[in-house]
Amino acid sequence: MSATRQAGGYKAALANPNVTAEGKQAAAEKLHDLEDSGEIEAAGHEKNEGNVIGGYKATLKNPNVSEEAKEHAIEVLEEKGIEVERQ
Repeated sequence: MSATRQAGGYKAALANPNVTAEGKQAAAEKLHDLEDSGEIEAAGHEKNEGNVIGGYKATLKNPNVSEEAKEHAIEVLEEKGIEVERQ
């Protein structure tokens, strides 16, 4: 399995509310080890900026997303210099 796929699994475990605190700690340590090994770039540095922006824009239109998450998306987009129409 590639290091990138392993990292994705560890990141998913960190975001999963059903994973125990011990499991999240183990996933965080293994993710940190992968990043330190140089096999993958540190989290967030390999993302396609256009995809990230598109994801935040999609967040604003999704009726299942909390107002808090939408506000965060607006803040991120504005920090990137993208005009956002507040609803």
